[in-house]
Amino acid sequence: MNFEPTPEQQTVRDTFARFCDERVAPRAAAIDEAGVFPRDLFTELGELGFFGMRYPTDAGGSGMDLNAFCFALTEIARGSMSLAGAVAMQSLMGTKFLHMLGNDDIRQRLFAPALEGRKIGAICMTEPNAGSDLAGIKTHATRVGGGYRLNGQKMWVTSAPVADFFTVFATAGEERALTIFLVERDFDGLDIGRAIEKMGVHALPTSELAFNDCFVPDTHCLSGVGEGVQHLRKLLDEIRVITGAMAVGGGRAALNEAVRYAAERKQFGKPINRFQAIQLKLADMATELEAAEQLVHYAAWLKQNGKSCHKHSAMAKLFASEAAASACDQAARVLASYGFAMEYPAQRYLRDIRFTLIGGGTSEILKLIIAKELS
Repeated sequence: MNFEPTPEQQTVRDTFARFCDERVAPRAAAIDEAGVFPRDLFTELGELGFFGMRYPTDAGGSGMDLNAFCFALTEIARGSMSLAGAVAMQSLMGTKFLHMLGNDDIRQRLFAPALEGRKIGAICMTEPNAGSDLAGIKTHATRVGGGYRLNGQKMWVTSAPVADFFTVFATAGEERALTIFLVERDFDGLDIGRAIEKMGVHALPTSELAFNDCFVPDTHCLSGVGEGVQHLRKLLDEIRVITGAMAVGGGRAALNEAVRYAAERKQFGKPINRFQAIQLKLADMATELEAAEQLVHYAAWLKQNGKSCHKHSAMAKLFASEAAASACDQAARVLASYGFAMEYPAQRYLRDIRFTLIGGGTSEILKLIIAKELS
């Protein structure tokens, strides 16, 4: 493994770093305060080809490797975690099953425009009583003529208020086995509920969904009955790797703010970055984030090269999200009172980073996965 980015990966990193600095970061505070989905930036990222990076050229993508995608996503998250969460969902969980399992009509009407940012996809797994425990899913599909009737409720559906289509995990058949369905926004029986007010990622719209005898035609049953888990497993490692990449971006934003502030803020006649207590905080933040990024990219390299990465993807997401959360907390401490002030971004970084502690599996679940892999 070469630790240096390839020329192609470096070009990707530079492109999205420039996009972050010029288009995202200057608006990040306003986006957060307004709490409105930044559709224009979302569309611009589609025009830059971000949503197609992980798909082959014959599907309309650019066939980039996972490391290149992680470099790009880290830069977007450095600018706005709300935007990063939305585009990560679109690029992988929101569209992957359409590409893997959809028919030609689905690929042409929904998948192709989604790669261009003209349609938005979401995934529905979590329920009021089923989060990490997929076996607890109660949403059920009953066989009827020409398709299925879907009934149940989903929670914490990222991008739901703006989505055009939804990949839904529900039980089906006599054994009530997990199966994947595609529901379009205009299907009768789909009710997009209230937006959930969150402590962070305010511009990442999230809501609950209800299915009340929602008819799903056979063409929109994406998997065979009971095959949902095996298809999801193909995606879990990548979900964890990219969540780690987002966390690194959020942590780097906080570190950059702490470094900037410590150089400007003066106490006792000198900048506070001259005091050892502050230097130690900055050194710890930088070291942990560097280690997190290397672990994320190692897990991405394993995944990209077809090697076993279940343990390392869990480690990458666990370490990166916890290191980033620590960095955001330490940055707020460096800023002291100003870290508590809404006019400074440190408070936003601290609120937003918690998003990465949840997505892709909680730290506790990931530790159990790692321990199981060790034994």
